[in-house]
Amino acid sequence: MHYENDNENIIRRALGKVSESLITERCKNVVRVKYRLGLFANPYITTSQDVKYAPAHLAAAQKTAEESAVLLKNANNVLPLAATAKRILLTGPMADAPHDQLGTWVFDGEKNHTITPLKSLQETDGLQINYVPALTYSRDSRIDGIAKAVAAAKNSDVILFVGGEESILSGEAHSLANLNLQGAQSQLLEALKKTGKPVIAVIMAGRPLTIKRDLDNCDAMIYMFHPGTMGGPALVNILTGKVNPSGKLPVTFPISVGQVPVYYGKSMTGRPANGNEVLLDDIPAEAGQTSLGCRSYFLDDGFGPLLNFGYGLSYTTFKYSDLKISGNTFSKGDVIKVSCKAANTGSRDGATVVQLYVRDLVGSIVRPVLELKDFRRVEIPAGQTVDIEFSVPVSRLEFFGMDKKFVLEPGKFKLWVAQDSGLKDALEGEFEVR
Repeated sequence: MHYENDNENIIRRALGKVSESLITERCKNVVRVKYRLGLFANPYITTSQDVKYAPAHLAAAQKTAEESAVLLKNANNVLPLAATAKRILLTGPMADAPHDQLGTWVFDGEKNHTITPLKSLQETDGLQINYVPALTYSRDSRIDGIAKAVAAAKNSDVILFVGGEESILSGEAHSLANLNLQGAQSQLLEALKKTGKPVIAVIMAGRPLTIKRDLDNCDAMIYMFHPGTMGGPALVNILTGKVNPSGKLPVTFPISVGQVPVYYGKSMTGRPANGNEVLLDDIPAEAGQTSLGCRSYFLDDGFGPLLNFGYGLSYTTFKYSDLKISGNTFSKGDVIKVSCKAANTGSRDGATVVQLYVRDLVGSIVRPVLELKDFRRVEIPAGQTVDIEFSVPVSRLEFFGMDKKFVLEPGKFKLWVAQDSGLKDALEGEFEVR
């Protein structure tokens, strides 16, 4: 790009004025990019709004909400709901919040079109819904409504809590120092858990929240983020088993804000924890201080996050096997072929996201512990096995080096095919780049 720097323009800029030729040049650059993007191929569009809330668009919105919902916990397979679980106590500040369900940055959102969990459940045949909100909105700290919800639980087969955060609490310039559930939501969940009834928690939020205490106070939890207009029908399909959840976390969930920033691709350290270190409650009084053996972990929060990047449960189970790598050594320009088998070992059809991670063992700058290099979302019928194949160009192993250029360095790499970045039960291999 050419910049004018003659004396006349220097003076014009100093006076707050710009030459016509400079404006023309800048405009040409903008238009040139638009042409390259094809924006002028069809410059005239209809202004008709007849497509708003078209059935096909609503169906797509519902499918998106269904596939992005993440099942975080499902103790004793409380989900999907048993045929005998007909009496449902519905509670929580997001159970019927049509505006906040739309989420952040929906300036033209129309809440009167939102189908909330309350509305969708009430329209579901065979269910008896007792709606006791207990809290009027997510920041409501009044606890007088909790007793009403607890009393209503006595005549219910299952409790469905829908909480989280209002849309205004997240987004640009809306940071929070405390990422716990706002208001008295955690108190409500704790009280509901003490009733002895199965508790299903659904969280609608615009960010990862610190929900460790809340996971402990429910039997199942679904994280829907802000699911949008069709969040209600999507949730009902998941609860009733018409949809088997397959969503995976796109971000790491911390135990507490003290762990932030926390992410799966953290830099390797010279002293990683081995998981056997002494934690806070086990340190004796007047313990001696030493710098020897110090490792990277938290005395109070332990060795890792609450939930790993890529984590997500299903109503079925999956197992990977038979890892194969197309070679031991690769060069620039090669493509690394990785394959394995993925089996649905449960009794329900389901989908999973098979994830491929690598680790560059040595680099001229500190390298991440893990890097996600590829993934495949596959639907697998119950009891069947499918072949999974990845193609990773060696160029994808480049990184931004000290000289501010992308560089491919020789060395050894580890590779994993896993269900999430925690690498539990992952398939492991290795290769070398020369």
